[in-house]
Amino acid sequence: MVPPFLRRSLHRLPHLLSHLVLPRVTPAMSFSYQTLTRPVSPDQTRIGWIGTGVMGLAMASHLLSAGYSLTVFSRTASKTQPLLDRGATAAASPRAVAAASDVVFLMVGYPSDVRAATLDPTSGVLSGLSPGSVVVDMTTSDPSLATEMATAAEATGSFSVDAPVSGGDRGARNATLSIFAGGNETVIDHLSPLFKCMGTVRYMGGPGSGQQAKLGNQIVIASTMVGLVEGMIYAHKSGLDVSKWLEAISTGAAGSKSLELYGKRILDRDMAAGFYVHHFVKDLGICLSECQRMGLALPGLALAHQLYVSLMAHGEGGLGTQALILAVERLNNTCLSK
Repeated sequence: MVPPFLRRSLHRLPHLLSHLVLPRVTPAMSFSYQTLTRPVSPDQTRIGWIGTGVMGLAMASHLLSAGYSLTVFSRTASKTQPLLDRGATAAASPRAVAAASDVVFLMVGYPSDVRAATLDPTSGVLSGLSPGSVVVDMTTSDPSLATEMATAAEATGSFSVDAPVSGGDRGARNATLSIFAGGNETVIDHLSPLFKCMGTVRYMGGPGSGQQAKLGNQIVIASTMVGLVEGMIYAHKSGLDVSKWLEAISTGAAGSKSLELYGKRILDRDMAAGFYVHHFVKDLGICLSECQRMGLALPGLALAHQLYVSLMAHGEGGLGTQALILAVERLNNTCLSK
């Protein structure tokens, strides 16, 4: 026989349960449970790669060299051939890449390309990702788009990380890129074995912070490139041996990565793209838009943007960023090679 006090407690049990608030299982919790307990390694982690241009091809190659399986997509299919020759698998769309991958990297050209590759409801990466998977955008793009992608990914139980890079074609080939990462810090830490295949990753903050860091990087590079080519023009017009002058200043306060990477290329009239002018114009345009939004006046950035736009006007958008020398030569009716 049930005692009266226990009978009264049992009678109230449904009412008590109806007021019990259970913790909501969020996508982040799901990801932590499903994925973060499984180490990133070649035998457990399937990699997808979208975009195999000058930078993307080299970066993806490092993952293959580290033993990861790779599923690749490029709008120009022939650009994936070097990876296919090494054992990568081709996919017909970004969605197909995602369906075959745990982590999908993007290295494409413009924010519009990023949006199409990730957010398109029928062919985009997020429509094909499994819960607990990650998309990592390494394109220099809009911070607001990075935030939008992170929100959209979370709604599907997956994650989006913005991780643009600096270091150019040489950094991509040598796996010495600086990687600026924004998003969930736990996810970024978890992906560190993959980032180490390409360079050094630094966590910058929440979604969009990686893009903001990269835009600041581009502002510094733009003004440095203007200073470099103006100094070279000055040295030339003053009658100095520009090669000796570059060597002399390289170990002083005027030394820079831009001088190291591009000084000799400029003297050799080597304008081949390690980073395209038209992509740099895109980056600086995003910087200016962000400055307008924040109420910032950065005249050096604006000047560099206009000089690079002048290269576009002369049909030189497919050259490397060191082609800035051509714009300053035209302004001064001179040429370093004469």
